[in-house]
Amino acid sequence: MTLAQPVSGSHRDPAGGVHFFGDRILRTVAPEHEADFATTLRTGTLDRLADSGHIVSFEELKLPPQSLGLAGASRVFEHPRLPFVSHPYEWSFEMLRAAGLHHLDVHLEAMEGGITLSDSSAYNIQFLGADPIFIDLLSFRPYREGEIWVGYRQFCEQFLNPLLFCAATGVMPNAWYRGALEGIRTSDLRRLLPWRSLLSRRALLHVVAHSALEGVERNPSDTAKAAASAGLPRGSFLHMLRDLRAWLTKLTPKAARSLWRDYTTTCSYSSEEQQAKRAEVERFVASCRPKLLWDIGCNTGEYSLLALKSGAERAIGFDSDPSAVDVAFRAAREAKAAFTPLVGDLANPSPSQGWSQGERAGMHERSSADGVMALAVIHHLLFSANVPLQQSIRWIVGLAPRGLIEFVPPDDVQVRQMRARRTGTHHPYDREHLLAALQAVARIEKSTVLRPSGREVFQYARGG
Repeated sequence: MTLAQPVSGSHRDPAGGVHFFGDRILRTVAPEHEADFATTLRTGTLDRLADSGHIVSFEELKLPPQSLGLAGASRVFEHPRLPFVSHPYEWSFEMLRAAGLHHLDVHLEAMEGGITLSDSSAYNIQFLGADPIFIDLLSFRPYREGEIWVGYRQFCEQFLNPLLFCAATGVMPNAWYRGALEGIRTSDLRRLLPWRSLLSRRALLHVVAHSALEGVERNPSDTAKAAASAGLPRGSFLHMLRDLRAWLTKLTPKAARSLWRDYTTTCSYSSEEQQAKRAEVERFVASCRPKLLWDIGCNTGEYSLLALKSGAERAIGFDSDPSAVDVAFRAAREAKAAFTPLVGDLANPSPSQGWSQGERAGMHERSSADGVMALAVIHHLLFSANVPLQQSIRWIVGLAPRGLIEFVPPDDVQVRQMRARRTGTHHPYDREHLLAALQAVARIEKSTVLRPSGREVFQYARGG
């Protein structure tokens, strides 16, 4: 008999949990949270938020929880399963800002129904294409007049502080965020920000004053007592949420150097070659009709968007340049496309980490793609990270059963530039080694040389 299995990342919430039930997603409500949850449901707030697409849709199951292996739960709901789960440390600046704004919008709309949020975790936001959606029903509970915002500190650490850090310095916080899964502490941020950026009213309130208080309220029971007795008027609470929203809306990253943001306009392709490459992408997608396509090294998303127009249902892209990902994110939003671009170093992809090294699944553990594109990527892995061809090919082929790989010849101007920047020797890089590596793990279905550069696109299927 199939029984529900807990999702490792949901263990933190005492109000309930998330479980896999085959391919289905179930959410339980703990008896201790039943009264608050029942009150929340009766207000109709969750239904309104779900109908508007702000939060994930849900349906209560009529089966007794024990029949699903969920004895002890007061009730069970089912959610649609998300096609892909991303993490905040994989988001570009504009994605993190969009997620923070969505969190505030959900909170403000919930407050209209007398409901507040018990936390402000960025992990409660996911992206469907380029649209953020809130996924945790158990974060909602009745608002109690006069209480403080118990999720304020978490909102600062996981949304506001990383955005402020980038806005003031031009340095993306992804690596820091990945290493510190709860975000950036306000006391750390204060030490790093230029003093001029701390002089505004908002910075004085949310960074300087907040950092001075950091560490005072550590005990959860003390925090709960403070929430009950602080006496923050509802109007002031709403003003804080709206003021933070106005601040986030205006934040932009300080100008930073981008290697690949303008690649599609400055690359060495001729117009004829670009047309030929686009035709190969269209043919590949038409031949396998992937439900989920991975675009490894997606840059500004040109070929992901083309793949979606050609028959792919959904695309996830990874690129190491956050500025390029921002461009891709804007393009996906404008096109209302089912494309989610993410920031990721292919030579150091997101690992499984957190509690028991399973709380936040790594890139491979989340891979369920049935198609992958790696266009002009493998030479970057070799010359930038010294990854041998056979290893990069094996890794790419392992991501999905069918794929498209572009080989850039050694005499290409960009390859020559990359080689010139290297010192010492490097692993072999030529067509013969590429063919040997690919044929060892896949069957080449088609190859096309893009003239006159000699770049070659290989369509393959996994297996001999």
